[in-house]
Amino acid sequence: MLAVPHSVGIDSIDALLPQTQCQRCGYADCRDYAASLHAGEAEINRCPPGGEATRVALGELLQRDVSAIPALADDVDAYAAEHVALIDETACIGCAKCLPVCPTDAIVGAAKRIHTVIAEACTGCELCIIACPVDCISLRALQTPANWNYATLAARTGQSMQLRDAYTAHKSRYALRAEEALSAMISGTASTESVTDKKALLAEILAKAKTRTTKDLPR
Repeated sequence: MLAVPHSVGIDSIDALLPQTQCQRCGYADCRDYAASLHAGEAEINRCPPGGEATRVALGELLQRDVSAIPALADDVDAYAAEHVALIDETACIGCAKCLPVCPTDAIVGAAKRIHTVIAEACTGCELCIIACPVDCISLRALQTPANWNYATLAARTGQSMQLRDAYTAHKSRYALRAEEALSAMISGTASTESVTDKKALLAEILAKAKTRTTKDLPR
């Protein structure tokens, strides 16, 4: 258990994270990672998109030895800065598995319809690539307001706030859909097969995520 100053709260830690929600740290999102740091359970070197600037800022906030800031953890995947997802529309089957995992709702599409990525809102987190069952999504180098690689945390603040807001809206939207589906099931207006399919999809996406240990964003 790592010591954490009593004056430091989860919000303060979360504010230093880039809010890409890429799950490379091994947690469900930036907030969960911040909570683990606050609990003294996680190290400060598990955020690839945050880079060294984030590790230094976290070290200072948590009163670690900033003269010995650790390198990125060995078990954490690298992050391709300033890349966006690209869907091969000729191979897309319209399964919609990429939609619920995109933290900024940067993918447009519906079940049994071709999907496409709104580049300006894509952070390049790659969660859609993990979720895609036909491997029709890849990364391409492209600098956008959502993935702009800022040199300092101060310069990144506006971007991080916008990404956090987009993710909050995304979670709220899907939570509402889940409630509506449950209500429909209880009232008997939804088929058991449909509900089962949705549960299976959610379980599959979560299982894949665990194996990894919006528009008009400011420039």
